[in-house]
Amino acid sequence: MQVNSLQKYTMTAISLHWWIALLIFIAFPLGVYMHDLPLSPYKLKLFSWHKWIGVTVFLFAVLRIFWRISHQAPALPAGLPQWQKLASHVTHILLYVLIVAVPLSGWLMSSAKGFQTVWFGILPLPDLISKDRELGNLLVIVHKTLNFSLLALVGMHIMAALKHHFIDKDVILRRMLPFNLGEK
Repeated sequence: MQVNSLQKYTMTAISLHWWIALLIFIAFPLGVYMHDLPLSPYKLKLFSWHKWIGVTVFLFAVLRIFWRISHQAPALPAGLPQWQKLASHVTHILLYVLIVAVPLSGWLMSSAKGFQTVWFGILPLPDLISKDRELGNLLVIVHKTLNFSLLALVGMHIMAALKHHFIDKDVILRRMLPFNLGEK
């Protein structure tokens, strides 16, 4: 399936996409690594970094959603099967939901566990809920489940983009790249 013209996302959408992706690729392994560490100043520092990244992802995601609402995405290739268009649409909606829900669940979890989130150690964010140990423990499970769901969805998203680029040889991936791979 070959398309002659390349309609790209806006540079703002591309930048937000890749910043969010980079931060998620840092936050996820950091969260897994720090989870089982014994309580120490080092672990608390890692938790702070993880929370800073999460708040930043949340803010970038909100910006990305508002940008997406006000700026139409480039059209999918005309010859793309309808099921793939639907899968793309559903996947993107789920990605947006999870990219907001994961940091929000972490913020809620921190609030319920009585640990205020202080963005970059400077800006204290309000607790979203009162301290509640049982709810905090439940939110640990919610946060972990949402994270692994996001990991699975991001993996599918990456595989689909690579399939479109290397197998289908269409423009799907190139629309979101900040550089030009050239027309084929």
